[in-house]
Amino acid sequence: MSDQANLKGDNTDTNPFGTDNWCIVEIMGHVRVAGQCSEQNIAGTAMLRVDVPETQHQPAFTRFYGGSSIYSILPVQEPVARAMAVKLKQQPVASWDISEMVEKLQKQRQLSIEQDNG
Repeated sequence: MSDQANLKGDNTDTNPFGTDNWCIVEIMGHVRVAGQCSEQNIAGTAMLRVDVPETQHQPAFTRFYGGSSIYSILPVQEPVARAMAVKLKQQPVASWDISEMVEKLQKQRQLSIEQDNG
């Protein structure tokens, strides 16, 4: 298979990252994530898939990144990526985001009830 086919996200042959690639990925130069990397085609676009391993503080999760948002990819050995996943403390969804959304929805509901009552 040609390199061009892989760049288009056709994963019918070899993954350009190989079979066991652990990486530290910098996104826009500001966010780092560590895990096992592969390329996956989503909606006709090749995306970087990072499977972040489970740590003592977080469940395992997967994130997808578009090529234009990637600042750098540093291939490392699995123990290094796992150690960085612990250090980086990435979360699949920040709990404060969910709490904030629930609180906002509750306030909106309360305002709606108060307006309906009077």
